[in-house]
Amino acid sequence: MSLNCSFTRLKRELSQAISILSDKDDIFEIITTFFNAGKTKNLAPLSAIQLNDARFSSYSDIPPLDLKDYATTIALQQLRFVSISDYEFEINNARVDIFDNCAVATFNVRQKGMVVDNYSFRGQHFTMGSRGTFVLIKSQKWKIVHLHLSRISD
Repeated sequence: MSLNCSFTRLKRELSQAISILSDKDDIFEIITTFFNAGKTKNLAPLSAIQLNDARFSSYSDIPPLDLKDYATTIALQQLRFVSISDYEFEINNARVDIFDNCAVATFNVRQKGMVVDNYSFRGQHFTMGSRGTFVLIKSQKWKIVHLHLSRISD
């Protein structure tokens, strides 16, 4: 094998590696954006990072625990995040595996805050650990097509 051929192959492999690292950074940003909606109360990004498609699905770590479609998921996520004050989260053990235009992101998330009842103006502190799996596809940008959050017993 010639030196020129080896150099060309290394250049191509380096380019692919940089692309994969960039994709992983984009996916980690999507995970952070999802939970940041609870801190910032800016809910618009929730719709932007999830695929509005009949094939979208989700399971949540809080009731209702059934399988949900896109519209129901967005509505419940918005309700969840606006109902929590002093919200904080920490993501640990994050891993992203990419398969062409599909990716699986797994992580643990610790969330805490105060759930506020706007009718009685009472709040209840909570701390919750969950496991998360996001399945994403990429056409122009990465978008979540399925998410599954499972509460971890304390």
